[in-house]
Amino acid sequence: MPLFRTIASLAVLAMLAAPAAAQESGRARPHERAQQGEDRAEAALPQASGIFSLIPPDAVSDHILKPQEGDLAYSATAGTLDLFGQDGSRTARVFYTAYVAKNRSEGRPITFAFNGGPGAASAYLHLGLVGPKILDFSSGPDVGTEPKLTDNPESWLRFTDLVLIDAIGTGWSRAASDDTARGFYGVRQDAEMFSKAITLYVQKNDRLAAPKYLLGESYGGFRAAKVALALKSSQGILVSGIVMASPLTEGRFLANSSDPISAALQLPSLAAAKMDREKTFSPEKLADAERFAMSDYLVALAGAAPQGAAAEAFYGHLSDMTGIAKDEVARSRGFVGDIYAKTMGGADKIVSPYDASHAVPDAYPEDVYSRNDDPILEGYTRAYGATFAAYARRDLGFACDVTYTLINDEVNRRWEWNGRSGGDTRRLASVETDIRDLLSTIPSFRLMIAHGRDDALTPYGVSRYVLDHLPAGLATARTELKTYPGGHMFYTQSAARRAFSEDARRFYQSRLGG
Repeated sequence: MPLFRTIASLAVLAMLAAPAAAQESGRARPHERAQQGEDRAEAALPQASGIFSLIPPDAVSDHILKPQEGDLAYSATAGTLDLFGQDGSRTARVFYTAYVAKNRSEGRPITFAFNGGPGAASAYLHLGLVGPKILDFSSGPDVGTEPKLTDNPESWLRFTDLVLIDAIGTGWSRAASDDTARGFYGVRQDAEMFSKAITLYVQKNDRLAAPKYLLGESYGGFRAAKVALALKSSQGILVSGIVMASPLTEGRFLANSSDPISAALQLPSLAAAKMDREKTFSPEKLADAERFAMSDYLVALAGAAPQGAAAEAFYGHLSDMTGIAKDEVARSRGFVGDIYAKTMGGADKIVSPYDASHAVPDAYPEDVYSRNDDPILEGYTRAYGATFAAYARRDLGFACDVTYTLINDEVNRRWEWNGRSGGDTRRLASVETDIRDLLSTIPSFRLMIAHGRDDALTPYGVSRYVLDHLPAGLATARTELKTYPGGHMFYTQSAARRAFSEDARRFYQSRLGG
């Protein structure tokens, strides 16, 4: 109870204590009844056992963010949401971290964020982009060996409350058993799980009236569209908007370099990567590459191979644009998607599909195709996992003795894309119809897609293709594509992170009807 009584009233209260106690003995005050109801509900829950018993209770702490516009007090909650089966047994615990502004104004948005994979935890977006702390790699990839967190003055907490959620099998989100976990590893099942977790958080924290946004990276961008539809269809919750970072949008174009359209959509990213590696980038040069990709290049790949002087000019231009040797370009007939990793970076170098401007010594220079661990995904960004576990324990008070799983390859291998598991079925994955449905049925819904221009894995050209093929009546003034220097995790570059954060702030503040 609040301590609102004065000392002077204590004597009166002492005289009234006995009759008051008798009057209240069979009747609890309203707030006490609510608390008792919560206590009974908690007591009725199945007791944690197995892996769940190792996950600590929720931890709540108070902090202050110090952005340029002034101090912002906020509370942080590191905890879990329980999911139950039809028989009442606990099937999973979903780990989340929530950052909520104190003294928030009416209408302040709330954003639910997650990474992708499938099989990646949310620490990437958490410590790389939106959270109040940042693991800054801008001084170089060697920072990964000595990770240090700093304050993040560009945190999205400036303009939205944040709830970062780990998918089952990642971070500290766990299923009751290995067999139970299989039930979460699929496009539909995963979307339903996230929609339930989001709904539980919204209901428990009285945020139904807040504008709700989703932020997803890579497969998380794909997931965001599926979750938005699941929220609408299964939970009756409508989202105001989605921000996709480096998203998978169309599986048929995912590194499908034998397809002329896929190759044409990827080519501008390869051209941008060469310019960024050589520090010769200009928007005009990239625009030229985009025009060439969707005209002469696409036509040449779709038709018969060029011959004679035409072939010399065509392959020579491709070589100049990408930095791949002319004879290698000619040998591939211009389909460079399968060879760029080993041929763009120079002698005995390899580039990452996550950032084709990033070249490192090739561990296997004698092999024709790449065998290298990826220098970004398997390199310095792995530091996010251990850093988040230490941050949660030290700053958030969530001392978990279960290891934090940044990437779970087993989840990826088991994933069901279209009712079936296996990598080839990814090509059936698509969010175009989901985006159309959301734009059509939620008049205020808006979409922002952000990409690093050097990302050869999910190139920005694919997202542009998707947006360009939406009906103008749906897309005009409600969808936008932004590109930044860098690759798939472009936010590891501080300038790109700042620019993206400011663009996101404008996106939120200009919401339709807001």
